[in-house]
Amino acid sequence: MRRLIVLFAAALAVLGATAPALAAPKTETAVFAGGCFWCMEHDMQGVPGVLKVESGYTGGHLKNPTYRDVTSETSGHYEAVRVTYDPAKLDYGFLLYRYWKLVDPTDDGGQFCDRGPSYRPAVFVTPAQRPIAEKSRAEAAKRLRTGTMKTQILPVQTFYLAEEYHRDYAKRNKLKYFAYRTGCGRDARLKQVWGG
Repeated sequence: MRRLIVLFAAALAVLGATAPALAAPKTETAVFAGGCFWCMEHDMQGVPGVLKVESGYTGGHLKNPTYRDVTSETSGHYEAVRVTYDPAKLDYGFLLYRYWKLVDPTDDGGQFCDRGPSYRPAVFVTPAQRPIAEKSRAEAAKRLRTGTMKTQILPVQTFYLAEEYHRDYAKRNKLKYFAYRTGCGRDARLKQVWGG
């Protein structure tokens, strides 16, 4: 019996040494601002091909901003989400299509009940993403039922994760989250802007 165990262990060692390492799947990221990052995080999760959605801050001048810094409207940051996805299963163009339906791109003073520069909608892009984003914005502008497109496309900047209590907020605080979302009028306004 001992001899079988030794032979088995030796065989595993040989197989392990010669077996090709499994490569991690290639991933890409997209950064979107659309008002409350709890809502953006919630609505982007579950999209097939999306691997992770993280709430955070981007676009400002202060290093390592806090929620208080951002909502004081002095740091220049946007509340945003960073979406990590598998490009073999999902393309950037579809993520943009999904994004437009989650925001009111006609409102550059904030989103829904959240007002101020940190709540404005914006798409943060790499140079390779810019032409895709610009084309998508033009197509979305044609689908608007009311207003004109005001959402900016901006160069991607450092993304700072939000504090732990903000991450996965909708999953961890369902009742509070849905009360906020309903009270803020997000879904009602989205129906006005996009229909259906």
